[in-house]
Amino acid sequence: MDSRELRYFVAVAEELNFGRAATRLGIAQPPLSRTIQQLERRMGVTLFERTSRQVSLTTAGEVLLHEGRRALTALTAAERRTQRAGTRLVLTMKPHSDGGLLEKILTEYAASPSAVEVDVHICGIGEQGKLLREGEADAALLRFPHDDTEGFAYEELLTEPDAAVLPRTHRLADRESLTMADLAGEQLPHWPGNPPNGGPLVRDSGQLQQLIALGRTIALLPASTRHHLGPELAQVPVTDAPTSTLAIAWAEDSRSRPLAAFIQAAVQCAPR
Repeated sequence: MDSRELRYFVAVAEELNFGRAATRLGIAQPPLSRTIQQLERRMGVTLFERTSRQVSLTTAGEVLLHEGRRALTALTAAERRTQRAGTRLVLTMKPHSDGGLLEKILTEYAASPSAVEVDVHICGIGEQGKLLREGEADAALLRFPHDDTEGFAYEELLTEPDAAVLPRTHRLADRESLTMADLAGEQLPHWPGNPPNGGPLVRDSGQLQQLIALGRTIALLPASTRHHLGPELAQVPVTDAPTSTLAIAWAEDSRSRPLAAFIQAAVQCAPR
């Protein structure tokens, strides 16, 4: 199976309509239908159930769709990383999520003989993994346990407690410390990828700070974010809050020397 056949199959599987899939691919419908039929014959399985009214995936088709998406993503990622190889690295992260380490890491890395230019890509909440899988980035700063690490290698850099971020006018904002029980009943944000909880859906840190200032939500954020809060917000330690771990992640099959040097610099700058 070549990548063209796989792209054709995925288009039909996602559209469940040969006409729409052909339009999406920019080709005529007859060659698309022939390609799918040839693929089924060569693999010895039926991928689609076809009637005059609808097209649906068979069990074999569902498996190929799952695996095919992953394969095409990996192929695209390989192309993108190859185009950057030896010239630059892309690091992706949420705003202010580096635990105060990024400047030190970049300085340490610049002294390495394997160093190349580093582009820092600031993304929205929960987007780092997608950018890394699709080859838009070579490395990502993730937070455990919140971010998915499937398919990544990683090194842990920093573990820190969460603290409550509140409007400056909040009834608890002047307390020296809080417990999780003190925050019972407070509205927390709805983070992307998590089930709705009645709170506002938050996609970036600027939006989050504005919503907190307006009294629409509070948040539990890593203690290091206090350096980036606006004057209308207060951060209060929570003595029994969960911790989060900052980690640097990369594709587990990477063999890039500049990337390896960058990971080494990050580990060297991590507090011990």
